[in-house]
Amino acid sequence: MLRQVLHAGLRTSFHALGRFVASHPVFFASAPVLLSILLGASFSRYRVEEDVESLLAPKHSLAKIEGNLVDSLFPVNRSKHALYSDLQTPGRYGRVIVTTRKGSVLDPVHLDTILKLHRQIYQMQVTVPATGLNSYNYSFSYLCLPDDKNICIIDDIIRAMEEIQSARASNRTVPILRYPITQLADGRQAYIGHQLGGVQGWARGEGVRSARALQLTYYLQARGSLMDRVAGQWENAFCAELQTFAALHPKLGLYPSTSSSLRTDFQFSSVLARRPLLASLGACGVLAILCCSMRDCVRSKPWLGLLALLSITLSGLTAAGILNLTGATYNSSYLGIPFVMLGHGLFGSFEMLSSWRRTREDQHVKERVASVFEDVMLRFSGSTMLHLMTLGLAASPLTNMEAVRLFCRTAALAVAISYVYMLSFYSSCLVFTGYLETGYRHGCFCRRVPKPDRLDSKPAWYRCLMYTRYQDETANTDHHHPPDSHLLLGCVRRCYGDWITNTYVKPFVVLLYLVYISFGLMGFLQVTQGSDPSALVAMDTATVLYTRAQQRYFSSYSPVIGFYIYESAPYWNASVQRDLLEYAKGFQRISWLEAYLNYLSDRNQSTSQPRENFTHTLRHSFLREPQFAHFADDIIFAERGQGEEPDVAASRLFLVAKTTENKREEMSVLLDTLRRLSLTSRVRFLIFNPSFVYLDRYAAAVSSPLRHSLLAVLFLLGLSSLAVVEPLVSVWLGLTLLSVQFGVLGFMTLWGVELDCMSVLCLISALGHSADCSGPLLCGFASGRGDSRTRWVRVALERHGVPSLQTLICYGAALVPVGSVRSNLTSTLFRCLTLTAGCSALHTLAFLPTLLTFLPPSKSRGHGPEGEGQRQEVECVEMNDSTRVVDQITTV
Repeated sequence: MLRQVLHAGLRTSFHALGRFVASHPVFFASAPVLLSILLGASFSRYRVEEDVESLLAPKHSLAKIEGNLVDSLFPVNRSKHALYSDLQTPGRYGRVIVTTRKGSVLDPVHLDTILKLHRQIYQMQVTVPATGLNSYNYSFSYLCLPDDKNICIIDDIIRAMEEIQSARASNRTVPILRYPITQLADGRQAYIGHQLGGVQGWARGEGVRSARALQLTYYLQARGSLMDRVAGQWENAFCAELQTFAALHPKLGLYPSTSSSLRTDFQFSSVLARRPLLASLGACGVLAILCCSMRDCVRSKPWLGLLALLSITLSGLTAAGILNLTGATYNSSYLGIPFVMLGHGLFGSFEMLSSWRRTREDQHVKERVASVFEDVMLRFSGSTMLHLMTLGLAASPLTNMEAVRLFCRTAALAVAISYVYMLSFYSSCLVFTGYLETGYRHGCFCRRVPKPDRLDSKPAWYRCLMYTRYQDETANTDHHHPPDSHLLLGCVRRCYGDWITNTYVKPFVVLLYLVYISFGLMGFLQVTQGSDPSALVAMDTATVLYTRAQQRYFSSYSPVIGFYIYESAPYWNASVQRDLLEYAKGFQRISWLEAYLNYLSDRNQSTSQPRENFTHTLRHSFLREPQFAHFADDIIFAERGQGEEPDVAASRLFLVAKTTENKREEMSVLLDTLRRLSLTSRVRFLIFNPSFVYLDRYAAAVSSPLRHSLLAVLFLLGLSSLAVVEPLVSVWLGLTLLSVQFGVLGFMTLWGVELDCMSVLCLISALGHSADCSGPLLCGFASGRGDSRTRWVRVALERHGVPSLQTLICYGAALVPVGSVRSNLTSTLFRCLTLTAGCSALHTLAFLPTLLTFLPPSKSRGHGPEGEGQRQEVECVEMNDSTRVVDQITTV
């Protein structure tokens, strides 16, 4: 009874709202346009997001806390001897991978060319500002990070190559270059595993025989806004210099990367997608016009298709204006928002048009619009609520991925505005076209159509163009069987409805659903997480080319992992020494502790000494040796008191693991293993590498908003079944959403899409899209009383399946141009949205119509739903004898 009271109250309210909109169509048509124009003027405040790491990395993670602690203990400018390109990444840098088309980078010709490139980069200058009297020239020597002798820190491989060049020039024996740890001329051991790639060694382990690639990194300081701007211009000049050098030396391949490459290439997807998005809008507009057209020129409403797109465009412009005024920034993940709006808005417009065509033509336009609101707006408001619930919860602080949170917040705002504009702008356009129809004016040219007796004297093409049915003709025809003027409606009524509910077709549909579930399960079991940011940038960009070269030539070893002991520990204790050596066992390592213990052993001193002796020898003997002086960067001493030796307050070691092709997966496993070890160790330590920021809890951060949204939808459906929706409708809709979600997730994995932030955004929006398509069909079937299941399945397909089909046709046409964009981000978007549309279409047009013919809810004998008496019964279809037999068997 409560459900009936609420239904009646809501339908009455929407009826009154429809009458009010129909009474003031000019206001409701002009207000959204004026508001959109005013807010669209705010695009002067358009800003692009600069910090890509904050978008694509989990917002709250242990790795970020560890990174802050590491920066406070060992800032990058504290290192005065050596830097590791994949461990210490300052704010600004330039990096290049040099490969050879043939031969080795250590061959004399290539080695000389690479050192020449190094000197050119070292001497390269940028002028800031570009013109004026206050211009200054800045070279790398001014911007670089200096060592203890105030000389720029350069990669150790450069020193090794200069030693090889010098030895060849003076006809001396070329020093042996070992891999991955080599010894330099000053006796210092240096790790070059991340600087030399594609290495082949001699059979007896006598050093490096050849290497296919070389990686160089140039670190810059960015002190203040001016120096940051200078460093940014130096990075641009760095890329330009490499491009010029590559053109002059075709035997070498150069793959540059800078601190701004990821941001530039991530946002470049938006630039590439501009024209395809316009093409999508055009293709969708053409098909929307065709879907709204009929043979009857008066009842045909082609302009409503374009006006629906205009309503969606105006709502998007309004939402963008609000974002600009609130200071929000844009990023390339927002490319999916127009398709969320398009799917929801088109479905609402086609539902309203379908309902309009079922109203009585002898009623006044205001009554017909009010009847459309009463029939459609309750379902459309429910699907909008589902959209807002899924997107709103994913936009809450519970979401740990900033890109997902910002996308869902913006999409929820756009969907809400689109709903309001559909109630106002599109509905007022429906009123205007209704008056044209009442006056028997052409739906396209707005010209009054002459009566049949005057058309007989016109040419055939004119009679075809001006074909319509006047009311007196309609009254003489069978009231229950008006001619089919709409192609899709005629196909569904006369062909598809009978075919999909046929006894011999049902087993094949059920078998198709089992195949669907099987392939979905196969893909679901193979889901992989995509934590690599380079998978979300435009193709053929510097980031992608650099990443491919790095994976090809530098995948033998993991990035350098910092092993940081952040509390004072008794390093002189033999058991502590054994523990630390055991932790580093199996890694390639650069360890001050191991070098110091070997130093003591070589001098026949005990490694287990009193604290004062251990620390005194470390400070005054070991660290003053030239080959060990660089370890001073890795130890922090804390004063104890006057006359006492200081404590080792903190220290660090460097570890490198041997890896295979699955480098990121192995790094994630290594991170978890060492973290568990740190919880039980007597020595307090942490491990860190900048890539851990993307790996740490990435799977949970990506999947949690999807789980929250799905649970919120199921909770909303369960709650609404108590008072608003019939319980079985909620159950069916919940199962449909789960089935669509399961299928999209499985099939996108089989299509090569990983579970990253972009695919999760599509999965979240898929909940609302599938509810748009299948919800009205289920409600229409459940509202029927009397007759058979088969009859009401056909009625629901005619009333709500046709709008779903029209939406899916226009939506699919809009997706096609996006698939041509050369971007990994838009490729993921295209595949996921295509699967969403396909799975929703299968459920709405095939699976549900078949399953509802023999599964609950049952059809009890009774009268039709309230309000149906005022609508033309265009759905009645004569059933043949075989169908009656099938219905009797189904009932039994």
